Amino acid sequence: MGKFRFDRLLTGTALALVFALGTPAMAEESQKDIDAAVPMPAPAELKQITPADVGNTGSVPAMKSSETSAPAAPRAEAPKVELPKAAETKPAEVKPADTAAAVDTVMGDKIRDALSGKSTRAFAKASDKSAADAFYSARKNAPMWVTSAGPTEKGKAAVAYLMSIADEGLDPADYPIPSFKAGQSADDLADAEIKLTASVISFARHAQVGRVAFSRVSGDIFYQQDVPEASDILAKVADSKEVAKTLNGFNPQHKQYQALKAQLAKVRGIKTEAPAPVKISEGPTLKVGAKTPTTDARVPQLRERLGLPAKAGDTTYDKQLSEAVAKFQKDRSLNADGNLGNATVAALNGMKREKTADIIIANMERWRWLPRDLGKSHVILNIPDFTLRVIRDGQLYWTTKVVVGKPHTPTPLLSASMSYITVNPTWNVPPSIVYGEYVPAIQQDPTVMQRMGFKVTQNQDGSVHIAQPPGDGNALGRVRFNFPNKFLVYQHDTNEKYYFARYPRAYSHGCMRVEDPVKYAEVILSMVLPNEGYTQDRIRKMYGPNEVDIKFPSNIPVHITYQTAFVDDHGQLQIRDDVYKRDERTLAILRGEERRIADVAMDRPQPNYSRPAVTLPSGALTAGGGYNAYAGGGGGGFFEMLFGNNNRQQPQAQAQSQPTRQARGGPRSPAPPVSW
Repeated sequence: MGKFRFDRLLTGTALALVFALGTPAMAEESQKDIDAAVPMPAPAELKQITPADVGNTGSVPAMKSSETSAPAAPRAEAPKVELPKAAETKPAEVKPADTAAAVDTVMGDKIRDALSGKSTRAFAKASDKSAADAFYSARKNAPMWVTSAGPTEKGKAAVAYLMSIADEGLDPADYPIPSFKAGQSADDLADAEIKLTASVISFARHAQVGRVAFSRVSGDIFYQQDVPEASDILAKVADSKEVAKTLNGFNPQHKQYQALKAQLAKVRGIKTEAPAPVKISEGPTLKVGAKTPTTDARVPQLRERLGLPAKAGDTTYDKQLSEAVAKFQKDRSLNADGNLGNATVAALNGMKREKTADIIIANMERWRWLPRDLGKSHVILNIPDFTLRVIRDGQLYWTTKVVVGKPHTPTPLLSASMSYITVNPTWNVPPSIVYGEYVPAIQQDPTVMQRMGFKVTQNQDGSVHIAQPPGDGNALGRVRFNFPNKFLVYQHDTNEKYYFARYPRAYSHGCMRVEDPVKYAEVILSMVLPNEGYTQDRIRKMYGPNEVDIKFPSNIPVHITYQTAFVDDHGQLQIRDDVYKRDERTLAILRGEERRIADVAMDRPQPNYSRPAVTLPSGALTAGGGYNAYAGGGGGGFFEMLFGNNNRQQPQAQAQSQPTRQARGGPRSPAPPVSW
């Protein structure tokens, strides 16, 4: 019976093949007959294989006979059937690995083609594109950030860092991050690679020297900057094992910058749900009355703000409240007179969180302009705070008050090197003051300058030179601190000491007046000439009618800064008035039409420092006055002309080399009007 069934099965199979090669209808009918004639085994209930069933070799254990519901059919050799040629060929299977390799190869070609083309919009500068072209050519156009499988580890790190740069006071929108996805086309991946490269270059440059070029803010700012080349940026990142750390290294590492960064995060993190304290109203200045007590409805609110015990119904501005106000003023570097004026009210009220964040951002931007190395020992002057600080071996060594330039004759921002101190300086009046103020006065009163103790001489070319000899009444006082620079400004003593009791202290023509210049001289000389024994008494004994230069064997860096936001020695954020509107201008650039070119330096016309010929009235010239060596081209530079005197003396204690006459940061050029 079994043999009969097997023969019948073979016969049915052969007929099915014949019908299959015939008409579709015939094949369908025959298939039904075959299906009915051929017995089919019942489905087996197979046990699911688990990881426990798989041994170390990875083989699957054989099933036991009890695990099937029917015995297996006997194996028979199938008859050989020749199929049509068309059925023998199948499409070649494309493996995923082969596709990825092909995409990576094509992507390299796409990178090469894009960078060698005429334009690549991703780059801010043509030189950046050229540098990127050279960089990728050197690595045979192998991508750095992405492959067909998605972003590389470097790519992930770079993207994560750029997404966090709002912490640095920068706008992430300025550094576009492309989309990285597995399975993208070679064109898309190459485009993403190039865009991220361009963003990394732009960020590194902005972090190093500023998102806003300082020349766009004002013409009286100059810092010598080390602008990173695109090729150096890419090489540094390519060699880095910690991309985030490398990118962060382009940011300023100054202690004050890092402190402002922390304050920015703190300000942004303040929850707005908490109600702000009620603002104290402006009004008449409150003082402690000598005879009649001063009363004001704001007193209870003021006491609460300053943490003093409340006095029910008491509106008297008393001594206790005045002392608390004075302490607050001192902590904020305000004039600590204990009187409640509107400036103190504004400081007590503080400002909106958004405005505070903006001020911090503007100050972080200015820190990017400064040299990365301020010097282990240096002098730093903060214009809005009206203070000068001497840093010795990285620590605050001494500080004093200063008077700075008026808003219309501002003190410039710069870094230079102090190379010598002059005792008994002569004040050679700058041309801006000679022709803008003194010559018009002479035209009205020919002898006015002589009566004031000035010497008026006229040079061979008809130009006028005015100088004030050394003495107690000299506008520069008894000591001048010289750091040659393109703006021709310096720090000095003054015969107008009363200005130091005022706040704000913006009264000069641009130079910086120091409250305690003799102590300042002692401090500086103890650093550069520690074995020479320069004390305040010794310096005062040098007072006389002739200039004395004390030259340094090594220079002291001097940094003139503009910090309207800074963290004080107690870790508290301090905000100062924007006296020169530098914050206002910087933020306007970042938010206005100029933003797109904010990092491009601009040329600014420099004031004319020439001395034109003028006709002076009779009696205007000092007796015997004629050709002046300094004013008439006696061979010295302009800085020496303004600061020099024919009656110079050197201290006898030592033989010293000539002071450095060149301002740090390149050749000297004409500069804005400056004075004492």
